[in-house]
Amino acid sequence: MTDSASSEPKAPGGIRAFIAEHPTASTVTVAAVVFALLAGVAVFAGISVGSASSAVDVTPDEVTVEQRSQPDVTPGSVSVRTCSVDPLATVATFPSLVGVVTDVSSGDVLWDRSAEDASSPAHIVTAFTAAAALQTLGADTRISTKVVDGSQPGVIVLVGGGDPTLATTNASYYRDAPQISELASQAMTRYEELHPGVPITEIVLDSTLWTTADAWDPNWPERERTGGYHSYVTALMVNGDRADPTIAISPRGTDPVKSAGQAFAQAAGLPAVTFSNGAAVGNTVLGEVKSQPVSVLVEQMLNSGDDSIAESLARLVSKKLGFSGAASTLTQAMQGALADAGLADAGSITITDGSGLSPKNQVSPLFAAQFMAQGASGSGAVGTVYGMLPVGGKSGDLYSRFEGDAAAASGNVAAKSGWTNQEHSLAGVVNAKDGTQLAFAFYSIGEGISTDARTAIDNLVAGVYSCGSNLSNY
Repeated sequence: MTDSASSEPKAPGGIRAFIAEHPTASTVTVAAVVFALLAGVAVFAGISVGSASSAVDVTPDEVTVEQRSQPDVTPGSVSVRTCSVDPLATVATFPSLVGVVTDVSSGDVLWDRSAEDASSPAHIVTAFTAAAALQTLGADTRISTKVVDGSQPGVIVLVGGGDPTLATTNASYYRDAPQISELASQAMTRYEELHPGVPITEIVLDSTLWTTADAWDPNWPERERTGGYHSYVTALMVNGDRADPTIAISPRGTDPVKSAGQAFAQAAGLPAVTFSNGAAVGNTVLGEVKSQPVSVLVEQMLNSGDDSIAESLARLVSKKLGFSGAASTLTQAMQGALADAGLADAGSITITDGSGLSPKNQVSPLFAAQFMAQGASGSGAVGTVYGMLPVGGKSGDLYSRFEGDAAAASGNVAAKSGWTNQEHSLAGVVNAKDGTQLAFAFYSIGEGISTDARTAIDNLVAGVYSCGSNLSNY
């Protein structure tokens, strides 16, 4: 049997089923939908009519869409440098501090404290003197000291050529220096050949290569001479005018020219001879000795801070460039020589001596750092100077530096130091811990500055070493 309910036909499903079962509700719903559609048509028709009758008739061609300006080149990301050396730069040990750190490769300034303001760089000037001498005089040039025949028999002339290293002993502080005994031997032999039987009664001392009127800069403290660091600047002298020719620091005299004449007379065996000052008038050479090459003199000057060599080389640069050799010509001479060596901003510096002892020297830290950067990355005279610089903790006058807190930078800094009773300075290049080469120049200047400032500068450079390219300007 089958269920009678299941045998009845079923209404269609979906909407038709709903209408079949609820005819009244369906009729009302359909009417409402139709009304809503008709109302919508009326509204849109109204809008269309209203737009057509509007006072402003805008067509698609008249619509302007403002475009935002776009940069020609999308800037790349800039890294934020976060390593600060400010605590090391603001210690009380520094009465004041100006300086700069630059990236040798890019030239970018990473750290700046009045970097473009000209200040006294102290003995950093000797690095500029070295480059000027190599560029102008030539690395292989040797400086002559001569004896020439006088205007009459019995008179000879000792002619200074600007060599302060002429020595009275083989144990001279100056390495392989020319010997005045050799000069005397040559001169006496030749003189006796020319004037047999005529004794020498007078020696003319010729120091006229440059004027002796400015042999001592009034800005140099007298204690530098009496203390043994600095001699008068004359074209004729022996031993850098040291009282003890075998050591670096030894009191200097007040008349280097006369001292040289006396040393020659003693070497020549002429105890009763008289001296006069003048210029040679003849050209018959009786004897001649020459210094070590300029390159050797420069290296010794840079490593030991020898002021006598520095001053002589600066005057010789002036003479070579057509100036008089007077101190007043040194700024022009040094500007010209350094420009020839490739320093584009050489015209910005003021140089009044070759050693840097005078506070009248004015060189910005930025120029000093650019000089060092060029030396580290190039060749020529500046590159040669850079290769001769003392290395912190290893050589020259930096041998005993970069100790204690600064020891991490030992062996990684090539630099030239400077110091006076009012200043400590250092400029060079540090090979940073991250492999970046950074050029720097720091000058600390102020009355009563102590040697602690030197240690503080070493610590600052060591901080730069640790920061490397992450060095912040804050």
